Amino acid sequence: MTSPSVTPNRYPYQNEPIWSRSEKALARKAFDAALGRELHEVIQEAKKMASQIQQSSDLWDLELYLTQRRKEIDRKYDFRGSRLTDVLGRLLYENRLGEEELGGLREDKRKAIRSFAKFLAEDAA
Repeated sequence: MTSPSVTPNRYPYQNEPIWSRSEKALARKAFDAALGRELHEVIQEAKKMASQIQQSSDLWDLELYLTQRRKEIDRKYDFRGSRLTDVLGRLLYENRLGEEELGGLREDKRKAIRSFAKFLAEDAA
């Protein structure tokens, strides 16, 4: 017996966009670029903190900073198709991604990404 809400050959989440192969490749490129920029910032800050270590507590401050940033980054950068629109929207909101990097996506996806970025901006205000 099958559940009435599950039908064969249908994606289980009807409101999720379907990403073409070329769109996924473009999204991956933008995603990787944003991740690289954020990791570069973390590296620069870690080097700055490391150069200022004077005592053992400074060392543990650096370790705490790196642990917190790793957790934030791990939570934020999720490339699953079901999360991709929200992830790209958050990166756009945080200015880690430019709209020009999303130029090859279909308009409906760009609109959803911009909409989520706008929602985050309004929520923060």
